[in-house]
Amino acid sequence: MLLIGLTISFATLGWMTPRPAALPPDFADALVTEVSRPTALAFTPDGRLLITTQDGSLRVHQDGSLLPTPALNLSSVICSNSERGLLGIAVDPAFTANHYIYLYYTFKKFEGCPTNDPQSPVNRVSRFILPDDNVVMTTNELVLLDNIPSPNGNHNAGDLHFGQDGYLYVSVGDGGCDYAGDSGCAGSNDAARDEHVLLGKILRITRDGAVPPSNPFHGAGTARCNTGSTTPGNKCQETFAWGLRNPFRFAFRPGTVQFYINDVGQNRWEEIDEGMSGADYGWNVREGHCVNGSSTNCPAPPAGMTDPIYDYNHSTGCSSITGGAFVPPGIWPVAYDNRYLFSDYVCGKVFQLVPNGGGGFSASEFASGLGNSSVVTMIFGPYNTTQALYYTTYAGGGQVRRISYAGTHNRSPVAVASANPRYGNPPLPVTFDASGSSDLDSDPLSFDWDFGDGDVLTQTTNFTATHTYLANGVYTATLTAYDSQQGVSAPARVRIDVGNTPPTPTIIFPLTTTRFYVGETLTLQGSAVDAQDGVLSASALSWEAVTHHIDQKDPDNAHIHPYLAPIPGNNIPVTAPSPEDLQAAALSYLEIQLTATDSSGLATTITQTLEPERVNITFGTEPEGLNLAVNSTILSTTQTIISWAGYALDVSAPVQLDSLGQAWAFESWSDGGTMAHTITTPSSAITYTATFTQAISLWLPIVLK
Repeated sequence: MLLIGLTISFATLGWMTPRPAALPPDFADALVTEVSRPTALAFTPDGRLLITTQDGSLRVHQDGSLLPTPALNLSSVICSNSERGLLGIAVDPAFTANHYIYLYYTFKKFEGCPTNDPQSPVNRVSRFILPDDNVVMTTNELVLLDNIPSPNGNHNAGDLHFGQDGYLYVSVGDGGCDYAGDSGCAGSNDAARDEHVLLGKILRITRDGAVPPSNPFHGAGTARCNTGSTTPGNKCQETFAWGLRNPFRFAFRPGTVQFYINDVGQNRWEEIDEGMSGADYGWNVREGHCVNGSSTNCPAPPAGMTDPIYDYNHSTGCSSITGGAFVPPGIWPVAYDNRYLFSDYVCGKVFQLVPNGGGGFSASEFASGLGNSSVVTMIFGPYNTTQALYYTTYAGGGQVRRISYAGTHNRSPVAVASANPRYGNPPLPVTFDASGSSDLDSDPLSFDWDFGDGDVLTQTTNFTATHTYLANGVYTATLTAYDSQQGVSAPARVRIDVGNTPPTPTIIFPLTTTRFYVGETLTLQGSAVDAQDGVLSASALSWEAVTHHIDQKDPDNAHIHPYLAPIPGNNIPVTAPSPEDLQAAALSYLEIQLTATDSSGLATTITQTLEPERVNITFGTEPEGLNLAVNSTILSTTQTIISWAGYALDVSAPVQLDSLGQAWAFESWSDGGTMAHTITTPSSAITYTATFTQAISLWLPIVLK
C-alpha cells in the first residue's frame, strides 16, 4: 500500500530500543552499539571493533563502548547518495606490525554526486594507517584501485577481505546502469561482461596494490586496470572472477582459501557462488541457475560459465541476499562447524547452508524477526573467551548487534523501556513501561528504575511504574532487568524532556502534489518552529531520502533503499532517481524525510511521499503478435507498460520466427529509431509500433522465444 501525504514522528536523538532476533535455543542476540547506517565491520588483533558508516565515518568500538570521535571522517570527499558511500573495510593480516587498514568508498571525483552523468563519482580502494590513538591521517592514504565507475548510484558492491594466501580480495558490482551507455540498466546492463573494466568482478591484489602472480589473467591480451579499466579487448589483470551483478558480501572459510560470494539478484534469483579463479558466473546472461529474467528456462550454463552452488527465488518472500559468514569450528555446537550463514535484507532472516547429500545445498532458517532493511553484513569476532557473530542492521536507526552461544549457561535478560508522555510541562507524570523486556530462558524478571532526577525504584516485579517530574530539565530514565539466575541486562534508556516540547517542521518543497521526472534536480526546502526556541535556523534541519522498491509482480517483497544520506541545512539539491527496473516502475516511489532538532536535542521527523510522473507506454508490432524487447523484458503481444518520465527504455525489434515458423525482419519503428535504440520516456502517454516484413529464415541472427 502506498503512503499518501505526510507522516510525523517525534524522536529524541540518542537511544533506540534493541530488537532481538528469534533464535534457536541456547543462543542470544544483544545490542553492541547504535550507529547510523553501519555498512561493514572488522576487528583488529587487539580487539578493536571497526565500524564503517555509509556517510563516511570510521567508528571504533573499544573496551565496551563506542568512541565519541570517528577515527576517520571522509564525508567531505565521498558520495553517499543512493547505495554509495563508505562500504567496506579490511584489516591487514600483519596489522600488529604495520597498522594497515583498507577502505572501499565512493570518491567525489568531480565535486558532485550525480547519476548516469560524465561526472558521476567513482569507487576506490585505499590503504590507511590506524594507530593506537585511533586517529587516521588522510595524508597517509595510498590509493590502490581507482576510477571504478559508479554510474547509477547502486550496485557498487564494496566488500574487502584478506584470503589465507595473504592477498586482498575486493567485490565490485555492475554499476546498475552501463557505464559506457551501450546496453542499459538493470537486467539489460552488460557491464559485467566487459573484461576490460573493473565492474561485476571479484578482484585480487597485494597489500601494495600489485597483481599477484597467481591471478588468472596475465600476459598477452591483459593489462593493469588499477585506474578502473584498460583498452577494450584486453582483460584486467586484477580480476579473479567475473560475471557478477552485485556481489555485495563474500566470506572466507576460516583457515582456507575457499570463499562464497553473495550475489544480489535482479527480478528472480538470489545466488551464492563459490569463488574460483577465472570463473565466469554468467551475469547478465544468467541469473541464478536460469536464463536472465526466467524461473523456468534453466538449461545447463553455456560453456565457460559457472552456476551458483545455491540460489533462491524471490517467491520465497526473501529477495536481497546480503551478509555472509562461515562459523569457525569449536565455538558453537559441532553441527554448526564451518556452516555458511547468509542473510536477507528484505525478509530480515539469517539462514544456514546445509549439504543435501546429493552434492548440493538446502537452506534452513537460523534467525528471524530482524525486520526489513536488516543484516547488512556479518562477521565472527572475539567475545569473552570465544567468538560470536556480529552483524550490522539499518533497522531501528542503525545498530551493531551480536549473536552468541550460551549453551547451558544462563542468558542475560533484555531490557526494553518506553515512556508516555516523553515531554511536557511540570509537574509531569510519566508512565514507564518495561513490558517489552524478555528473558530467553523464561526466568521471572525484576526491574530497577533510575528516573534520572535522583529518585529510584528497585527490585519491582511490576512491568509499569509511574513517576512525576517536578522541575524543568532533560532527564535520562534507565531500566535494568534482572532474572532469577542473577543475570543482568544491558541498560535501556528513555529520555524525558520537562519544560520542553518538540519542534514543528514543515516541508515547503516538494509539495505533496509534486511529480518528478528521472534526472530532475529537486531542491528540498523546509522550515521549523519551536515553542521554546522560536524559528529554527537551517543548521537545525536535516534531510534524508529513501526509495521504496515495490515489484509489480511481487509486491510482498517491498523494501527500501537509502537514496540520500542525512544532509544538514536547507535548500538541498537532490537528483530524482530512476526505478530500479521496469517491474518496479508501477509502484515504487521516493520518500523525503525532514528532521528538525531544537537546542535541547529534541527532534521531530516528518516524511512525505514523492511520486514520479508515471507514463503509460504502449508497444505493438505490425503485423500483430511478434516479440519486442524492452529493458530485457519480452513483450509478445501489444502491451501497455508503466514507465517514469525521463526513464531510459532500451527497445529492440530483432529478427524472429512466429509460431508458424515464418521469419520476420525489422523494417522500422514508428519513432524512426533503429532496430535497437533507446527511448527516453516522454511526459505523456504514447504508442510505439515496430513494423516487420517477411524474411527468409536463413537470415536469422537472433531468435526470441
